[in-house]
Amino acid sequence: MKVRARILNFLLLLPVLFMTTCAPIKEMPRKEYQGGPSPFVSVQEAGRLDDLDLASLEKAVALSIQYYEKSGSQGSYCLRDQCYSSREMIDGLEQFLKIMRRKMMPEEREREIRDGFILVKAADTAGAEGKVLFTGYFEPILEGSRTKTDRFRYPLYRTPDETVVVPGNRAEGQDGQDKFVGRLHNGEVVAHFSRREIDESGILAGRGLEIAWVDDPVALFLLHIQGSGKIRLPDGRLLHVTYAQSNGRPFRGLTGMMVEKGHLKEHERSYEKMKRFLLDNPEGRQDLMNYNERYVFFRTAAEGPLGALNLPLVAGRSIATDLDIYPPGALALIKTRKPLYDEQGRISSWQTFSRFVLNHDTGAAIKGPGRADLFCGTGATAERTAGAMKERGELYFLIKKK
Repeated sequence: MKVRARILNFLLLLPVLFMTTCAPIKEMPRKEYQGGPSPFVSVQEAGRLDDLDLASLEKAVALSIQYYEKSGSQGSYCLRDQCYSSREMIDGLEQFLKIMRRKMMPEEREREIRDGFILVKAADTAGAEGKVLFTGYFEPILEGSRTKTDRFRYPLYRTPDETVVVPGNRAEGQDGQDKFVGRLHNGEVVAHFSRREIDESGILAGRGLEIAWVDDPVALFLLHIQGSGKIRLPDGRLLHVTYAQSNGRPFRGLTGMMVEKGHLKEHERSYEKMKRFLLDNPEGRQDLMNYNERYVFFRTAAEGPLGALNLPLVAGRSIATDLDIYPPGALALIKTRKPLYDEQGRISSWQTFSRFVLNHDTGAAIKGPGRADLFCGTGATAERTAGAMKERGELYFLIKKK
């Protein structure tokens, strides 16, 4: 689809916005959504109120506080019909940490949190009775090189210079709100290059845009979905890469399409089966990967992975939600199920758990009030857990009482 515009008109529309999974966010008006005050998840019902260590919680809270301190007095964070300043968000997080650090019985801790905080339950407007769909994501580690070789020949690209983001000109099917992501060509803003044009035709090759090359096209495709990762170089050093921009085309998951085409059976609809099919069928996999038109351009980072607040994510503590709806950096409580594995790495059972998390990220596929993505960490174990998670559960945001 073309969006015709004169260069002058385009220049007047800047500044440019860059935003999607793991991209820095800008404060935007919150959409209306359903969901009211809800009873606290009791210790008796949920078992342990939090199933992880205090150190990881302190780290995640500290990152949210850092985010609010950067926003200064300009920040305004709204949940339902109430808005809060950066200072109020910080005060709430500091009060919460004091409660969590004190030695007390679980029932007493729960009572203090209940007395000091308002709990707002997220609700899926699709009618799932207040349940939210939880999925997982992770940071992959790929083998690669800063130079192209016979082994390392699949490139990660930085954002092409001609990439533009035009506010108020969103094309049908594009991700994001009120913007069009494309490229400048002969004085016109047109649709960006497709995955087929980039991966098959090599339309970006040889322009000096390559950050690194990797040895596995399937791992690279999955890196595009996750948004950030690490490249292990031949000398053992790790190169952190994170989302910089996309081609603006829509994200499409492969598993449903692969079931429809008969590549997978209905009971095989899973991340692991999708990945295995791509690895085992090199002849037709590029056509399958082209179905997901969304192509990600990367940048290097000193540390990672980075979330939408442009701060590191914390394994097990950072979640991604629709940041048009839920306040970035906010404290939340989740209750859902996680997989447990046997010695062979197979799922042996599912365990219900509850956990305090922080709203640090967003994603192209995380839209609406009924979706949340849990960051599971780095490497193969995190990939296995993230790939298995697709569970309904409960999501509560905690805001300090005024």
